[in-house]
Amino acid sequence: MAIVGFIGLGDMGQVIVPRLLEAGHQVRGWNRTPGKDAALVELGMTTAPTPAAAALGADVVLSIVTDGKAVEQVACGPDGVLETLGPDAVYADMSTISPDVSRSVSQKFTDAGRIMLDAPLSGSPVTIVQGKASVMVGGDKIGFDRAEEVLSAVGPTVNYIGGSGLAVQLKLSVNLLLMVEVIAFGEAVALAEKGGVNREAAVQAILNSVAASPVLGYRGPFILEGHMPEKPLADVALQQKDMTLVLEQGRLLASPVPLAVAANEMMNVSRGMGLGHHDFVVAHEAYRRMGGQQ
Repeated sequence: MAIVGFIGLGDMGQVIVPRLLEAGHQVRGWNRTPGKDAALVELGMTTAPTPAAAALGADVVLSIVTDGKAVEQVACGPDGVLETLGPDAVYADMSTISPDVSRSVSQKFTDAGRIMLDAPLSGSPVTIVQGKASVMVGGDKIGFDRAEEVLSAVGPTVNYIGGSGLAVQLKLSVNLLLMVEVIAFGEAVALAEKGGVNREAAVQAILNSVAASPVLGYRGPFILEGHMPEKPLADVALQQKDMTLVLEQGRLLASPVPLAVAANEMMNVSRGMGLGHHDFVVAHEAYRRMGGQQ
């Protein structure tokens, strides 16, 4: 079993760390904001005062933080992972960030004779707990082989995608599809309701149709009366962070993303209507209001 440093104890870290502990790994965790480690310490995690301390002596260091700036800070900043990561250890960042930022950070590790992987996670807290999440990995193949056992404890499906930055590149495409699908679901249900179909009947019919998918299976029922969670899996603003990265890639690569643009506009509408604090499936309600439904 491995010694694992874990950077970022937010919503995803809260469900990933228990899986690592259950698999028998020793975990040392760090979080920028204090106070999020108590439940994990009860499960057996130890805490570190800095990312560097979390990485010291670790076999694998994982991070999952908000954005590219945060990755740069915890990886290469003062008291960052790079200061103490051993020559045979691997740093795998699981955040959803710009591929260019990921490659830039990875190059700093390479220049220092160390290995960094981009290893974004495809899943939500729900799918992680269910053991249905997957991990895509880009970077050094030797590093992938060293880290695969630890990553397999996070999600049972771990796929090597290719060189540095390619996994996070693919993750953005996966999220593009996910976001368009969830927004389109809201559009479809709102249309059915406007035509007289009961909402619960519409949701159940869709979830039992050829259009069903895992993400709709657990998110779709949120739009039923009283079912919207107080704590969203991903509120509109958080989901738009990923969409902004998608739109940026479309611009940089001169690759058309018209459906992503439309989905992003519906997230803008949702925020403009004061719905942005809900899970982004709330776009369904935005469609209803636009269509004159009360």
